[in-house]
Amino acid sequence: MRIDVLTIFPNMFRGPFDESIVKRAAESGIVSIHVHDIRAWAIDKHKTVDDYPYGGGPGMVMKPEPLFAAVAAVQAMDERAAPVILLTPVGRPFTHAVAVELAKNERLILAAGHYEGVDARVHEHLATDEIGIGDYVLSGGELAAMVVVDAVVRQIPGALGHPESAVLESFAQGLLECPHYTRPPEFRGWQVPEVLLSGNHQEIARWRRLQSLLLTAKRRPDLLDKLRLTAEEREWLALNLGPQ
Repeated sequence: MRIDVLTIFPNMFRGPFDESIVKRAAESGIVSIHVHDIRAWAIDKHKTVDDYPYGGGPGMVMKPEPLFAAVAAVQAMDERAAPVILLTPVGRPFTHAVAVELAKNERLILAAGHYEGVDARVHEHLATDEIGIGDYVLSGGELAAMVVVDAVVRQIPGALGHPESAVLESFAQGLLECPHYTRPPEFRGWQVPEVLLSGNHQEIARWRRLQSLLLTAKRRPDLLDKLRLTAEEREWLALNLGPQ
């Protein structure tokens, strides 16, 4: 997969993309990430990418010309067509399912908005998709782009060390991930659950499933509404949740 990121702050991406899973995926050739400075396509000598909003109001708005020119140039860098995803608070919510969906593309172009946002003509005539990562305001779309890249790269086959890792993570099966333990088996008097030391893989799988259900019921009960639980699971939850 090739991912192109358009931004007016390219230096922000040096650290996050040079570490951990994203770095290993790039080094192994699973993904190539290219960060482009939108100012390179500004049309005046001052490399202006923003201007005052028509109608007045606070802040600045990103101009359409540099963004349209940047996307056209970047699209031409690879023969594979790419969706143009604008990172914006008004975009559709970014979820695990969206990350899986985006990972099926051979290319992605992510455009990071900034200031008070981008000219509406970018929303209407350039972006083919719009994504927001939460109900809060960031200084710009750069951090959102980093989140999207990290979550998408994890879904590309071969990016994670173990093929089951992506399947077992929180939200992959619609549940929060179960608690995990490692050595030592006892720490400050707190014991690792005996079932995890038993070697009985069927019982371990059952324990993990039930613990995921319990944690989800306590912290994200809205997720359970989307799942089909067995009668045994519902009874177990009722016994272990206690008064609500």
